[in-house]
Amino acid sequence: MDKITEMLLDALPIVARVTAGYATLTNKNGERIKTVDSSGKEIDGLKGVCFDLARETAEKKHAVYGMSQLEAGAETWCIPFGDYVICCSNVERVRYSNTLRNSLIEALPFIARVAGGEAVVFDEEGKRMASVNSNGEESTEFLGEISKHASEAMKKQKPIIGESNYVSGASAVRIPIDRYFGFGFNNEDQVRKSQKLLKEMKKYQNVRYNFSDIMGNSIEMKRAKEIAYIAAQSNSNVLIFGETGTGKEMFSQSIHNASSRFNKPFVPINCAAIPQNLMESNFFGYEEGSFTGAKKGGSVGAFEQANGGTLFLDEISEMHLELQSKILRVLQEREVTRIGSTKTVKLDIRVISASNKDLDKLIKEGSFRQDLYYRLNVLDIHIPSLRHIKEDIPTLIQNSIQQMNRTFGKFVEGIDESALNVLINYNWPGNVRELMNCIEKTFNIIGNERIIKVEHLPRNIRDKISNDDANGSGLDEMLQGYEKEIIEKALKLNCGIKSKTADYLKISTTTLWRKINQYNIGID
Repeated sequence: MDKITEMLLDALPIVARVTAGYATLTNKNGERIKTVDSSGKEIDGLKGVCFDLARETAEKKHAVYGMSQLEAGAETWCIPFGDYVICCSNVERVRYSNTLRNSLIEALPFIARVAGGEAVVFDEEGKRMASVNSNGEESTEFLGEISKHASEAMKKQKPIIGESNYVSGASAVRIPIDRYFGFGFNNEDQVRKSQKLLKEMKKYQNVRYNFSDIMGNSIEMKRAKEIAYIAAQSNSNVLIFGETGTGKEMFSQSIHNASSRFNKPFVPINCAAIPQNLMESNFFGYEEGSFTGAKKGGSVGAFEQANGGTLFLDEISEMHLELQSKILRVLQEREVTRIGSTKTVKLDIRVISASNKDLDKLIKEGSFRQDLYYRLNVLDIHIPSLRHIKEDIPTLIQNSIQQMNRTFGKFVEGIDESALNVLINYNWPGNVRELMNCIEKTFNIIGNERIIKVEHLPRNIRDKISNDDANGSGLDEMLQGYEKEIIEKALKLNCGIKSKTADYLKISTTTLWRKINQYNIGID
């Protein structure tokens, strides 16, 4: 045996240990002379076995990279040395990884049960390889789909912890095990059970919104939520002002759910939807035979239904004057009498009212009672129109995308900048309700695409923005005006402190100063 051969054979254990795999020396025909593992032990069963990649290396007379013949997914390199070829692979590392991955897949049912949700294994791309629900059953619905957060965890090689993509309030963890695979789990099932229990407790109330459902970090929205929190701790009547679609009932339900009356009835009445001749019977109830058409046994009115809880009067401005005086008496006396009865029922209710009209103007016109207004308006909440809080639009869109992903079973990740700019610059006469409707429409036409683009938006919104651009300021000018407004609000919110404002806006202090000078923003 010549010195070169001895040197190459002596090097095999060192190479194998460093690469955590097999090291092999072959002749120029690719026949294995010796193969050792990372501990330096020779693998006798491979002696004389032909290695095609080594033969190819000898023929080409330069280094070659390829895949191992011994373990799926393992990589190999070969380098020619005269009449010999030295080869090395990461077989052991990949074999260990594959064994660990398979063991983890076998353990998924136990992980899912303990976590109270779904448990998954994903590959280096973040693509689902295996999934098990909390009952220990295999879940195949989203196999082969790439999760954005799982992909991020694999790229960064660190755990990503955040909200679940499908169940509001649930948490999810994605953990890379090595560069080949990772696993994740969530507590969706546990959260679903908690939500189901809460719904069962309140199923007769039809109250589903809480303060966590109210999106928005603008100054105006924060102020509205602050007052609503205060109202929740009080038993005083509340009057909510806001245009159609701003979320008045969502606020009213959130106040009820955060109050001491949360386990009592929440009874909503839309004053604009009830014919005037039926309003009194709906509010006060009636006894059997009290009027033509009165059903047998009579009926409980809204005041009695809401006793102990909350009565929500939506579109209060649509109530006719005669009924207003009777409602006022009930609120003052804290008792109600059914139509056709002389028996009074004592009441313990809180009234939350809502209006999309200027009640002060209606009082001056004589169509709304001032004394009823004062009785209803102990605490007042003004919900801003969406066109006045455009900085909240990105948050509302992302929240809506998460909701629609659950509804449609899609994996939409977000919205591109051009489409976002279109939505920010639209006037939104229907407010948040119209925005939610817009996102739902995009989900019906987006297909399998992951990003919402301008062409996915409703035609009426695209056309409106195009016409506005043709008749008024350009998009750049409108965006600059919007940016200036956000900075001014942020400065006010942070008492003019530049460092705090920059942190709030997630920009550097230098950028903030440049923007202040660019837009000539006054500083106190």
